[in-house]
Amino acid sequence: MREARFILALDQGTTSSRALVIDRRGRVASSAQREITQHYPQPGWVEHDPQEIWSTQVGTAAEALTRAGLRSDDIAAVGITNQRETTLVWDRETGQPIYPAIVWQDRRTADHCRRLRETGAEAEVTAITGLRIDPYFSATKIGWILDHVAGARARAEAGRLCFGTVDSWLLWQLTGRTVHATDVTNAARTLLFDLQRLRWSPDMAKRFGIPLAMLPEVRSSSEVYGWIQGDVQPRGVPIAGVAGDQHAALFGQACFRPGMAKNTYGTGCFLLMNTGAEMVRSQNNLLTTLAWQVGGKVDYALEGSVFVGGAVIQWLRDEMQLVRSVQELDALVASVPDSAGMFMVPAFAGLGAPHWDPYARGVAVGMTRGTNRAHFCRAAVESIAFQSADLISCMERDSGLRLQELRVDGGAARSAPLLQFQADLLGAKVVRPSNVETTALGAAYLAGLGVGFWSSRDDLIKDREPDTIYAPLRAPAEMAALRRGWERALVRARGWDEPA
Repeated sequence: MREARFILALDQGTTSSRALVIDRRGRVASSAQREITQHYPQPGWVEHDPQEIWSTQVGTAAEALTRAGLRSDDIAAVGITNQRETTLVWDRETGQPIYPAIVWQDRRTADHCRRLRETGAEAEVTAITGLRIDPYFSATKIGWILDHVAGARARAEAGRLCFGTVDSWLLWQLTGRTVHATDVTNAARTLLFDLQRLRWSPDMAKRFGIPLAMLPEVRSSSEVYGWIQGDVQPRGVPIAGVAGDQHAALFGQACFRPGMAKNTYGTGCFLLMNTGAEMVRSQNNLLTTLAWQVGGKVDYALEGSVFVGGAVIQWLRDEMQLVRSVQELDALVASVPDSAGMFMVPAFAGLGAPHWDPYARGVAVGMTRGTNRAHFCRAAVESIAFQSADLISCMERDSGLRLQELRVDGGAARSAPLLQFQADLLGAKVVRPSNVETTALGAAYLAGLGVGFWSSRDDLIKDREPDTIYAPLRAPAEMAALRRGWERALVRARGWDEPA
């Protein structure tokens, strides 16, 4: 019998589905990627086709294995990591979705969330879930589907419908429709999960009008969920790790001790700080969430979410057509020493933490006759770092810890101008690992630990090495002045689209 020498990580993200084959040293042996179609049926609405999510993910899994010349018995386990909060509802008997997946970026329930906040419900919701009432999270998305698809609410109450985040949808399909489950990190992003009791909250389900019968079983982040069935590859292999993408990245960055933090520069920016066994209640509008549950032990985290991070780079390329590639953008940004007094707030989908303003919209201010394409692009790239620095400041105040270094990953983490500006803003080191695929790596680590492929976390860090370390170069006084300009720009973006 062949030795199973690899872990397969399935990374289902907002813009693509990917599969990566990971070896024992945490190196990527093979990968495949397919884009996901973005649907915008109305302003502020974002949807995905659930069947496309499934077909692209299973397609990339087969492709990655083929590229590496591997069979099912070469794979010890499969790990799943996924875009969080994105909401799917499907028929328990037929397995067919009753509506498109409503993506985490979708803002259609903003008015409903505002009405709930006006009733004074937010304090109780935050106390139980660690979250805020915002359309970002799953609960109001589920409610919208139940209220807008004919007969859906009655079917849900009768136990005929399943709700799931993307991990649950993939688990359901991969196991031949036998496992309806999720892990604690994904459950913690729904507004329905009790962070202390580690179970669904009947009070939250009642408040948001969600039948408990449609919710998945909640399990730890590292255990055997089931085995891959049917014609899917790698057939017969256990699925042994599940975590939302940002939690997986925190684990993949080996942020195992309290005070360690990572920032993923993806479509959005997601900054998490490990707080260990302590569930820190934020006083600065951050979220309290679960980092993971492994081996019966729960770690908590503080989180701040930037809705538009690396997506601003796509916007510059695709919508504004100011550059043709990321490489051209980096060269353009590096060609000027600063943004010449211009600030951009890319609040295209509202503002996330610490502002929580779904009515904010994008603004560009401070332009003069001398502002050129390079300044515009630099202001856009700097906006990613400004938003992330705001989150770090809040985390430091909440935790009482001073950040020593920020570990970074994600597609935009390949941008040297961005990371240098981030280090200058923070006055701290920014560390990019040699393997920036830390989301998939975290899912692989969790799955590998779940089947004994790795024996402990010590095995995970012994081969870890940084690729580049960015140290701060600019004077603190200069950066403080820039942050004051950024704060003035934020004022102009806030509440722009708020109903009169």
